Amino acid sequence: MRAIQVNEFGGPEVLRPADLPAPEAGPGEVLIDVEAADVIYLDTMLRQGWGGEYFPVEPPYVPGGGGAGWVVAVGEGVDPGWVGRRVAARCSAGYAEKVVTTVEDIVAVPGGVGSAEAAALVHDGVTALVLLRAGAIARGERVLVAAAAGGAGSLVVQLAHDAGAQLVAAARGDGKLALARELGARHGADYSEPGWPDRVRASLGGRGVDVAFDGAGGPLGLQVFETVADGGRFVTYGTSDGFTEIDPDVARRRRIRVTNALEGMPGKAEVRELLSTALDLVAQGRIRPVIGATFPLERAADAHASLAERTTVGKSLLFV
Repeated sequence: MRAIQVNEFGGPEVLRPADLPAPEAGPGEVLIDVEAADVIYLDTMLRQGWGGEYFPVEPPYVPGGGGAGWVVAVGEGVDPGWVGRRVAARCSAGYAEKVVTTVEDIVAVPGGVGSAEAAALVHDGVTALVLLRAGAIARGERVLVAAAAGGAGSLVVQLAHDAGAQLVAAARGDGKLALARELGARHGADYSEPGWPDRVRASLGGRGVDVAFDGAGGPLGLQVFETVADGGRFVTYGTSDGFTEIDPDVARRRRIRVTNALEGMPGKAEVRELLSTALDLVAQGRIRPVIGATFPLERAADAHASLAERTTVGKSLLFV
């Protein structure tokens, strides 16, 4: 089968097409013909050798953590009724024509939702719902979403709008801010410009936000924290520039609740529930994944380069 393989850690160029033996479904597993593979920023970091203590991958390996397609075979102990159904799945070795995963890791895709939309929700849909729960937004609250045009950020914008928030989007460049406004943001701030946290407060009558979602991390995440009013909530999940480290004494003094959504992520059963909820929200027309860049499988290197250059708006996918 066609796949993408990493034979050594490095830049996007180490993502090379390969012809590998097709996997087979074992007990409790399903075999999926992949139509769309999810591409997330974490994939680019692992490719460079980052995070071995958290994600123990060693070359050679097939990258990718999930996607969507059709179940074509099942292993022992799995209901044969799954065969022929379109599913979204978290799995390893996702950049490939075929993947195997446990039946506990698949979710049926509802009618009217395509494989591309389903693949776009495998990670970011779950993350967005985890973030919304951590933020506990009440109707009318002032909310900032940073990295608002990213795969997860664009979903958080829609969910916060659906929750009735007074919504401010922060992103880099007019195009990304225009997208955030289209998705429901009332105000926008370009965080590539000096003094942007002041403009966030000015757009809200001089007040800070009740909830800030930090999808950037690093020094930019510290600026996101600056926008939070005393007694507010700060939810971080960004790692593109490293984790946002908030001084606990400052947070305590200002009574700001700091939540790192990447700590204590949900287990398999909860992931399935959240993914199913995200798929249903799309089927109902309440949210839509923004798919900004698609590449054929063989151009996985281009997908990674685009993410690294911050030129991708919304979600990146590989079409198999």
